[in-house]
Amino acid sequence: MQKQRPGRGKSALPPSYYEGFIEKKGPKEKEHKRYWTSLIGDTLFFFNNSRDTTYVEKLCLSGFLSLTDDNSRDKNLEAGRLTLKMRDGEFRLTVPSLEARELWKGFIYTIVKLAVPHSLTLLPGQIHLLQEVLSEEEKRRRKQEESAAPPAGSPANCTEQETDLPSCFNKVSRTEAESLLEKYPDCGNLLLRPGRDGQSYAVSTRQELNGSSVMKHYRVGRQGPGYLIEVENPISCSSLCDVVSCFIEKTDRTLVPFILQEDYEHSISIPSPRASLPTLYTEPEPIPEPEPEENFYLNDYCNAQSAEDAVKKGQADHSPRPPLLPPKPAPTMMNPVNMKTPLKPPVCLKPKPSQRPPSESTATVKPPLPQQSQPNEVLLQSVTEELREKLLQRRGYLS
Repeated sequence: MQKQRPGRGKSALPPSYYEGFIEKKGPKEKEHKRYWTSLIGDTLFFFNNSRDTTYVEKLCLSGFLSLTDDNSRDKNLEAGRLTLKMRDGEFRLTVPSLEARELWKGFIYTIVKLAVPHSLTLLPGQIHLLQEVLSEEEKRRRKQEESAAPPAGSPANCTEQETDLPSCFNKVSRTEAESLLEKYPDCGNLLLRPGRDGQSYAVSTRQELNGSSVMKHYRVGRQGPGYLIEVENPISCSSLCDVVSCFIEKTDRTLVPFILQEDYEHSISIPSPRASLPTLYTEPEPIPEPEPEENFYLNDYCNAQSAEDAVKKGQADHSPRPPLLPPKPAPTMMNPVNMKTPLKPPVCLKPKPSQRPPSESTATVKPPLPQQSQPNEVLLQSVTEELREKLLQRRGYLS
């Protein structure tokens, strides 16, 4: 917190991003005091009222640590309260309403972190206003860096970024740092990188907890000729190497500086054509032929024995057979040999009334009569011709 500078009027200051009434209570103050507050650049300027042209106090946000809501009770129930922690101490701020509290938080976070916060309850128009403020602040800081940079080629231009940087420094972003620590865990777990605003630095660490990796990032700001690790209890260091050593000592050497191992050639040479071309095809070795195995299995013996029996059976089938005798004729009614004792026709028994007629499935099937041989047919034909002639002779004799 700084007091008013004489001769520094409001007209000489840049335009403000946001302004309104705030009741402020500093670490050395006993009561709140009401000011008209303007956010200009990265500094809060306090005026007695909105028409004053000369500020009374100012608070630079470069020493920002945290900004939280104060839910303590007050007489004014509609007011919103905030707790702003800085390196110089803690400040209690009270704004007229809860909506004003969200707006002040949005503007302060945008200026400090150079990013629009998305965790606040803001309207689309308010978010658009924060985006415009962000672009204006980035332009202002860019012009400030260009005006403060020494001319090229001067000894002052050889800063610590080129001479005294530790070996674990890598010019990467936050996301790239996490990717390097995750991809190469054997190279270390502590990486120093430039900050988002281009003026500070950041330390990214990776540690394992219950089988999962935990990523943490720490802001390292400038403090005069040295550096300050911006944690709950800030730690001052004289150089960036001391910053790395402080992290190693505070963690009992659990953190190891990240040094990416890169392989380089030891001599300048031209690769030969054979060495450069990979081997695409090699002739395969000839496969040895399998040795014949002896038939010592039982099933092979049985198969061979059954084959021999089949051959013998085939030869026996082709051998000549003796001629068969003709079948004896079955006795029939028309057979002249048995004319004296003709066969009686079969008697069909009628079923009793109480009994059911046999079905087709249970009916007895008559065996087919055996076919008569050719000599019996010739004999039967000659007998019938003789009987016919005798009948004709009798008819002629009688007539």
